[in-house]
Amino acid sequence: MRRSESSSFDRVTAIVAGLALILLTAPTLVVLIASFTSGASLRFPPPGLSLRWYVELLGSDDLIDMALRSLGIAVVTAAIAAGLGTSAALALARNRNPWARALDTVFMSPLIVPWIAIGLGILVLTNLLGLPFSQITLVAGHVVVCVPFVLRTTLASLAQIDPALKEASLSLGAGRARTFRRITLPLIAPGIGAGGFLAFVASFDNVPISLFLADARSQMLPIRLWQMIQADLDPRVASISAVVVVGTLVLMLVLERLIGVSRHLS
Repeated sequence: MRRSESSSFDRVTAIVAGLALILLTAPTLVVLIASFTSGASLRFPPPGLSLRWYVELLGSDDLIDMALRSLGIAVVTAAIAAGLGTSAALALARNRNPWARALDTVFMSPLIVPWIAIGLGILVLTNLLGLPFSQITLVAGHVVVCVPFVLRTTLASLAQIDPALKEASLSLGAGRARTFRRITLPLIAPGIGAGGFLAFVASFDNVPISLFLADARSQMLPIRLWQMIQADLDPRVASISAVVVVGTLVLMLVLERLIGVSRHLS
């Protein structure tokens, strides 16, 4: 009887998981198929298949410039977030003081508070301080919401380190700096890489923060795509989205091969 109940539960779980997978992947598949449309506007199913809009992208200098700008901002943001998030994780790991828990809550708050509210708050603060809008303020805004990703994955990696390794290194004469460089850093590097990857993705496709902090000379690709889809159903939006999706999947596969990123995202 119990075996029958267990088998029924497994089938129901498999069906629910399959439905959830379909719901999650169906929109992406629709975008990928629509990107090959031969029509002059987005429509699904497409009237015909063509590489027309991918060729159009190669001649869209403004979109390429925005993509490169967004890519550069994302790389810088991920690098800064990796440094700040790792430093915060080292300070908070295995620290039982109340202030450590309070700081952990503060650092993780950008994942709870809506990003549009954070963007508005940074905009008001920037105006109060009289700071000009530039790529520096844009990167700063992105770093605020991206640090929690690195912090969480690095804390998870630090929690898996056996304290005896550090104690053994110190007892054998290695200083704290050498112990960190030779023991701690190599062990938490996959966690830092996983967090940096999440920070890069979160920065590259960020709309709320960029909407408030980007100036006229620093227009970002996600904002431009948002404007294009509002004005008309430009098929180039689907083509760009398909390139971003495929690029993200390739990057994930490379990181999975190099550092096993999935183990640090669970």
